[in-house]
Amino acid sequence: MPPRFAPVLFGFILSALMSGIVSAVAVLRNLGLVDGLPGIWINAWLPSWAIAFPTVLVVAPIARRLVGRLVKAPASPAR
Repeated sequence: MPPRFAPVLFGFILSALMSGIVSAVAVLRNLGLVDGLPGIWINAWLPSWAIAFPTVLVVAPIARRLVGRLVKAPASPAR
């Protein structure tokens, strides 16, 4: 895959992991260990991921700029 796709691939993987973990915790907390849990989780996760992925792509540049403003620039090497 060409390097230019790295930000999109990063967002794809990050949104999948985060929405998957959050939906799994929510389903487990609300239902406990019930029969059919994997199917229930997938049905909760897929719509969440459908929202999370484009949201990450839109919000990530804003978050990067905000972090850039909050973090001090590295000191120049002494000469």
